[in-house]
Amino acid sequence: MPQKQKKLEIIGVSGAPGSFSEEAARHYAHQAGIKTYRLSFLVTVENVLSALENGEITLGVFPVMNSIGGIVLETVYAMSKHNFSVKKIFHIEIHQNLLVKKGVTPGHITHITSHDQALKQCMQYLKRMWPKVKIEEYEDTAKAAEDLAAGKLPDTTAVIASRAAAHLYKLDILEPSIQDLKDNQTTFIAARA
Repeated sequence: MPQKQKKLEIIGVSGAPGSFSEEAARHYAHQAGIKTYRLSFLVTVENVLSALENGEITLGVFPVMNSIGGIVLETVYAMSKHNFSVKKIFHIEIHQNLLVKKGVTPGHITHITSHDQALKQCMQYLKRMWPKVKIEEYEDTAKAAEDLAAGKLPDTTAVIASRAAAHLYKLDILEPSIQDLKDNQTTFIAARA
């Protein structure tokens, strides 16, 4: 008797490759025993929930709250517009890192950019260490890293993102674990249509 083929899960994540949402999706898949899956990098929570509702993905993973930054407003707004069911609520530890292009030193940095949540998680650090640098929001931590590496952001920009993003986009970690509290956790939702 032929073995039944497992259905491929298409997991939509609210981030680019190297994002904390990717880490959360892989964590969830492992915990749930999902072995056959493909990640779809949808960058925003709105895109994840739209894709879930339209049947383009089978599972969505996105952040809802952080222990330092609080509620993820982007998620609240997106959740209010879509129908979905919560499969699991879980959390992962988050270490924010200050990333720069190779060879860039602290004296070169004129801007620091990242997702609103990452900026909130590092607010005291930014005020203390970078009081004269312009701080700007970006749609995703890993997308900021990707765009810096691709030259879409000036070389004088630093981004706050994951260690995975630094490796993936070949950026230097100027300073690791810059979040304001050592214990920094983000709560994620795994959702189905």
